[in-house]
Amino acid sequence: MEVRNKTHGIVVRMQDWPAGLRIFSRLVCWQAPYFATIRPRFTTLKPGYAQAVVKKRRRVTNHLGTVHAIAMANLCEFVGGTLMEVSIAPHMRWIPKGMDIRYLRKAETDVTATCEIVDYDWAQTQDVVLSVNVTDTSGEVVATAEIPMYVSPKPKP
Repeated sequence: MEVRNKTHGIVVRMQDWPAGLRIFSRLVCWQAPYFATIRPRFTTLKPGYAQAVVKKRRRVTNHLGTVHAIAMANLCEFVGGTLMEVSIAPHMRWIPKGMDIRYLRKAETDVTATCEIVDYDWAQTQDVVLSVNVTDTSGEVVATAEIPMYVSPKPKP
């Protein structure tokens, strides 16, 4: 497998470890501490595809006893940002420009966010829009998000 960048190389090595993706998920939360509030865990992570789950527990529920909308938004950003990090060319960087999220139904179970992106020409400055779907354990889509990412060359040191 071709290693695309440093982060992708780490993921490739860790996937062979027992609980490697769980450990990698925690490392992402250590790097961006706000994500730790929902305890996300990657189930799949490779260039072009990412999937992570959040367990329904009291910490992420709202007054209705369902998974809070902002917890799902946080999960979408976790999946989309990490997907960009493992997919992008090593000389490029990404910056989220916003998020448009739609909550379609109550999330009464654990939730899974999935994001897939086709292989872009990472050599040029561009906007990339990620689509993220959040499903419950029955496979019903409970939320969708679009996250525009600005992709540009890393500044010269």
